[in-house]
Amino acid sequence: MIAMLTVVPGFPGPQTPLNPAGPQALHIEHTLFLIFWITSIVTAIVFAVLAFGVVRRHAKGAMPPAFEVDPETERRATWVVGGAIGITILLLFVMMISSFITSHKTAVLADSTALTVNVYGHEWWWEVEYPNEAQPNQIFHTANEIHVPAGTVVDIHGTSRDVIHSFWAPNIHGKKDLLPGYWNDLTFEVDQPGTWRGQCAEFCGLQHAHMAFSIVAQSHEDYDRWYLGQLKPAAEPQTPQTIHGREVFLSHPCMMCHTIRGTTAGATVGPDLTHISSRSTIAAGTLINNVGNLTGWIANAQSIKPGCRMPPNPMPANDLNDLVAYLETLQ
Repeated sequence: MIAMLTVVPGFPGPQTPLNPAGPQALHIEHTLFLIFWITSIVTAIVFAVLAFGVVRRHAKGAMPPAFEVDPETERRATWVVGGAIGITILLLFVMMISSFITSHKTAVLADSTALTVNVYGHEWWWEVEYPNEAQPNQIFHTANEIHVPAGTVVDIHGTSRDVIHSFWAPNIHGKKDLLPGYWNDLTFEVDQPGTWRGQCAEFCGLQHAHMAFSIVAQSHEDYDRWYLGQLKPAAEPQTPQTIHGREVFLSHPCMMCHTIRGTTAGATVGPDLTHISSRSTIAAGTLINNVGNLTGWIANAQSIKPGCRMPPNPMPANDLNDLVAYLETLQ
């Protein structure tokens, strides 16, 4: 079955429960296939019986003039119906027990020592925080990308800043609702390096469909390198163009919503931009992070993602180009 499905478009993709990247998703996949086969076989039997009845009645011709009760036929029908009911109850119990076993296996990691990542759902993006209780000055924030070391237990400690969101990366685990004022935890492990797409699975407003995130599993060496890089403040601009770009950022409404560590910009309304150039997408997975998309997003995000909290930023073309050039240096 797995070999057949590999030719189906999307099956081996980065956002499907049929391509598990961790033990929790693998247990969910097994239950999914069990239920799929049970319901498929039952459906096939039901249609076969219906087809047999239609063909048999058609072969006999017209309906008999009077309805006659045959005790032997009634007895056989009673046994058939009773047997069908018994098999149905048995299959329902099989699916229920399988679901309980899967729920238990997906929750086992909750007792493990885990890397904690705080995730905050916003309309319509994901704030990601890497806490450090021992050294609070080593806490940093990023957006829409969750980097984790492969083979390590990770605890997503999540809540919402506004409405109900649902955190779902189907290759990794099941869904977990993020509720304003409450914290929920989702514990998982990714088997090998790779990038897996997730998104909000609870309707949360106009741009719900454009509220995606990525889980980036890396080797321990690559993760440590990324982690240390994220702890650093923003790089100092080195050219007249990027120096002017930073001045544009700090003199326009940008600094009223965003943080760039190492500068006077420290607002938390929008994503932290300290290392924006290191991210693969912008606008919560809506756009590839490149010069053209970043320029369009800054100039008029509403034309790309209507209803988002990013207002248009009219400015001279040279200011906009220099601002983008500066942001491109923030690796």
